[in-house]
Amino acid sequence: MRSEPTPFEGGPMDGRVLPVLTGPTGHPPKWYEIPVPTPDGPPTVLLYERVPAGYSKRLGLQKGWKYAFRPSGTKPRPRWPWTKTPRPQD
Repeated sequence: MRSEPTPFEGGPMDGRVLPVLTGPTGHPPKWYEIPVPTPDGPPTVLLYERVPAGYSKRLGLQKGWKYAFRPSGTKPRPRWPWTKTPRPQD
């Protein structure tokens, strides 16, 4: 499998670059979870979301990916088109 060096922003991993495995499309996963063990109780999970790293000036092409820290620690639920429930504000 191929891996890509991906930078992390925010949270305890701020400034680090880790090799992240890419999927069949060549992109890293949308969410990256890092379990942090605690001496007493269940492990804490740090959650990072994949966001564009930036865009080129001339053509506006995307330069790659980076992971941004999500302090809430929860992934958004999938929103199906046939449901009429209001979208929660994050």
